[in-house]
Amino acid sequence: MRYLIIQVFTIIITIIAISSCSSSTASQETSTLPESITLTKEVLMDKVKGGWAGQTIGVVYGGPTEFVYRSAMIPDHYPIKAKYKDGKAKWYLEKESTLFDDIYMDLTFVEVYDRLGMDAPVDSFAKAFAYAGYDLWHANEAARYNILNGIMPPESGHWSNNPHADDIDYQIEADFAGLMTPGMPNTQSEISDKIGHIMNYGDGWYGGVYVGAMYSLAYVSDDIKFVVEEALKAIPVESRFHKCISDIIRWHKEYPKDWKQAWFECEKKWNHDIGCPEGTLAPYNIDAVINAAYIVIGLLYGEEDLFKTMDISTRCGQDSDCNPASAVCILCTMK
Repeated sequence: MRYLIIQVFTIIITIIAISSCSSSTASQETSTLPESITLTKEVLMDKVKGGWAGQTIGVVYGGPTEFVYRSAMIPDHYPIKAKYKDGKAKWYLEKESTLFDDIYMDLTFVEVYDRLGMDAPVDSFAKAFAYAGYDLWHANEAARYNILNGIMPPESGHWSNNPHADDIDYQIEADFAGLMTPGMPNTQSEISDKIGHIMNYGDGWYGGVYVGAMYSLAYVSDDIKFVVEEALKAIPVESRFHKCISDIIRWHKEYPKDWKQAWFECEKKWNHDIGCPEGTLAPYNIDAVINAAYIVIGLLYGEEDLFKTMDISTRCGQDSDCNPASAVCILCTMK
């Protein structure tokens, strides 16, 4: 796996190099998008490594709490850090490797790009993960079943064939699309249009587009508030997803020092799962909307501090390994 990850770094850098400049200025703090930006190959490599490291750190940190706290935040006195010793990531990789579904799915898609090029047909991506040997859940599992039974994308992810269409799946896998498109959120959306509809539609797809756009923008801005707000332009304003994230941004401005108040407001208004069969009659919520809100709460209230960002996104609960993974990956791509 270590060799594979190093190989993937090289693959992604190769893909990025096709679409980017190769001069020498790093990302800059900005409240608007620059007309152009140049990055050295070394800076690109550093940011890609940062993103993947952040993804792995976040998912391992939140791993023991995943769906333990449902419709409840993890209290401050719960010692998440105390559970960890050196080598815990390696332990998870060897003993509980299914924790890394938001990493091995990315690797599958990147491998297809490396093998078939940027114009690889969507069926190649669909079959690559459908026939892979690793475990899947929710929208991914339903999409695998559809593909193996002849229902190909985009129908494999459509709500009429996939009851998990609004779930978090592509949201936790869109990292590769954002990392491959530095400063190009619209190109990221094109990649997500092809691959994200394999397993998701509606809010589930919007979640991936939004998270991918934040990754893309993190290359060219050091202002996390700008990244959070600018990325939202990729999502239709009338959508449930856009309205929820807009609320989080507004509540952050109303309660700038109190993430728990923002969490309570979000809980009251948005914590109802509209799709997943497992969550419709239970406090379990794997819907992309609420979990994306927890990513944003971590990013806005984390004050660009890696541990604080990760800890807040984890303590929001529900899918509390995937959410800090996304939040920290975005921040580490930026930093």
